[in-house]
Amino acid sequence: MKWSDPTAANTVPRPDILLHPNIPKPIHGVAPRIIMGKEWWDVERKKAYKSTNYHCAACGVSQSEAEYHTWLEAHELYEIDYARGRMVFVELVPLCHSCHNFIHSGRMEMLVQSGEMDGKKQRDILRHGEAVIKAAGLKKPEPPSKCAAWGDWRLVFNGREYPLKHRSFEA
Repeated sequence: MKWSDPTAANTVPRPDILLHPNIPKPIHGVAPRIIMGKEWWDVERKKAYKSTNYHCAACGVSQSEAEYHTWLEAHELYEIDYARGRMVFVELVPLCHSCHNFIHSGRMEMLVQSGEMDGKKQRDILRHGEAVIKAAGLKKPEPPSKCAAWGDWRLVFNGREYPLKHRSFEA
């Protein structure tokens, strides 16, 4: 059975999605959804949801049975070459709210600090992600040993390189 079969009765989760590396700061603000616009984003995310028969691509939960929200959220997956400063768009995947927040744990921490998310929800989400990773026998990868200079980073989307939105961390 393949993820792309929307008629499949079951889906095969890809827990490795939860190990997706953080987006490098220089690339913040540059993404296919920004480049292509809302219309493209809406079409592509709906295709992604359908591709898994409306299940989370990471943990496999049906959107109707997901904790916190009964809908899916789209997440962009990338191949990231930290040494060269290239982030290549691979695919758009549907995630439940818990798996999506687990991947964006830094953002989640900011929400907790601002009072927009309570600590119990954060702990639940972190436990969920860790349990999915552990059940799959996966281990978190080592952080990159070398990272390109800020100005060397580019997003690669549809074979084209896109420059940074911000010239420096301070900007």
